[in-house]
Parts: sequence; C-alpha cells; structure tokens
Amino acid sequence: MAVNKDSNGYTFGFAITMVVIVGAVLAAVAIATKPFKDRNDEVKKKMDIVKALMPDEEAKNAITRKNAESEFSKYVDLSTAVVINSKGEVVDGIYDVKGNVIEGSAFDVDIRKENRDKKRADEHKNYPLFMAEVDGKKAYVIPVVGKGLWGPIWGNICLDEDMNTIKGATFDHKGETPGLGAEIKQAFFINGWVGEKVADADGNFEKFEVVKDKTGTKDKKVDGITGGTITSKGVEEMVNRCLQPYMLYFKNQKN
Repeated sequence: MAVNKDSNGYTFGFAITMVVIVGAVLAAVAIATKPFKDRNDEVKKKMDIVKALMPDEEAKNAITRKNAESEFSKYVDLSTAVVINSKGEVVDGIYDVKGNVIEGSAFDVDIRKENRDKKRADEHKNYPLFMAEVDGKKAYVIPVVGKGLWGPIWGNICLDEDMNTIKGATFDHKGETPGLGAEIKQAFFINGWVGEKVADADGNFEKFEVVKDKTGTKDKKVDGITGGTITSKGVEEMVNRCLQPYMLYFKNQKN
C-alpha cells in the first residue's frame, strides 16, 4: 500500500522520527565530548586561580591554557587545599545537596553549579580554599560566584599571607554587555580591589561598597564601571556574601 506523504499522520510520524534521531545523535555527541569539556574546564579553573596570584596585568596575560597546569603546580599545592562550611569550619570531604558529607576535595567543588542549585541550603554549601606560595610568601585564593545583569559572574580573590589584604583578583562573566558590565574582567576594575583589607583589627569581616561617585579611593570602597552599575553591584554582592565564611575560618586560624 502506498504511503500518503501528504497526510497529517505521515507528517507527525516523520517529525517524531527526526526528533528521536537528532536527539540520539546530540546525546551521543555530548557523551563523547564530555571528557574533553571536563578537561577544558579543569584547565580554565587552574588558569583563573593562578591569575589571581599574579601581581600585574603582564603577569596575568602570561598565563595561558598551554602553561596553566605547570604554573598552577608551581604555586598551588592541592594537598593543602580545604573545604569549609558557612560557619568557617573545615569539612572532611564535601557536602552533597542533602547535607551529607561525601568524599571529595576542594578542586571538585563547582561553586557556580552550587549557586544555581535552589535545593541546596546555605549551610550545605561548600567553600573551597586554595593555599599557594609566591616568592616565598603564603597566599590564599578564594573562589567567588554571583549574578550580573544578564547571567552568572564569578572570580577569585587572593589574600596575602596576613589573611587580610587583597593581593590580587580575577573576575569573569558569561554574558555581560561588552564595554559595560563585561569590563569587570579588566585591570582598571580589578586593581581597585588590590590592597584593600577584608577584616577589621579583630578579624571581623567588613563589607565592601562598589560606588559610582568616584570615591573608590576610600577604604572599603571600589569604583564601579560607568554604564555597568548592575554588574558592578553584582560583584559587590558576590564578594560580600562569599568572603564571610572565609573570614570566620581565618579568624579561627589566627586565634
């Protein structure tokens, strides 16, 4: 019997068949390329951590995907990295979404994924901390994550060996506007954070303010990006929220 290609049944059947075939192909491609994506994400993560340790833009630009792993190994010892909880306590493993402590390390924590997960309670969030040594001095790299105007923003804050002074930083984004919010990646914005103190004399965290009135030279203030107010404020919220558990940890370490 001849198939009526003009019938609705044929059209729907053909469409369903194509959806199944295309879906299967895409799933197979995703599975096949996942190891390469995971590897790429690992290298990018190491590159961003090392860049936060670098003192100036020239040194940051010298860190590439090709040398990221060797430079990371030069400065960062993953065996000393820790995961802390919202109270600043070290966790022996990592929290899963239900709050159970499971096997895992600081480098395994995907803070961007955790930030998107609405089912994860704040007390069950993992806060990785990476210890480094640069020119014979200790440094501490703190990953941060938040929300900009159009999507997620993230970065790393590096503290000097006093566990208080910002030594360096990196910020990045997924879809902020070029020339506006996307400028959080640029040196002129990042340099505004360098040298700032994150805690008072008693080790208590003090919040930052990203401003647009050009008063960023004052303590705890950083000049925002012209035309990128929402993204700038997103960085402010991100830094203030993410640093607080680490200040509890550092306060305990000093005591």
